[in-house]
Amino acid sequence: MPADFSEKNAADAFAALGNRTRLGLVRLLVRAGPDGLAVGEIQQRLKVPASTLAHHLATLSRAGLVAQQKAGREVRTTANFDRLRGLGDFLFEACCRGVDVTEAKADDVA
Repeated sequence: MPADFSEKNAADAFAALGNRTRLGLVRLLVRAGPDGLAVGEIQQRLKVPASTLAHHLATLSRAGLVAQQKAGREVRTTANFDRLRGLGDFLFEACCRGVDVTEAKADDVA
């Protein structure tokens, strides 16, 4: 998927991240870097049943936020860094035009 987002694509991606387990899964994969992790290792680290993990991975994959590739006998899952970066770019481009967010204070945003 391209890194530039329509509002619908961005909303779908944010919806996929709107679950605590899926958000934790994406953060885990980001920390793992470009090599990603084997599905079994993800399951052990997140302590979720295989069927639950499969559901979450399918949701994230449909949103284009993760990719899976078979490597021998295991399936490796990686974060789609371009897509995640694009999602952040979409958010700031759409919400912060003309505002220097580096100088914004928490009180100004709340």
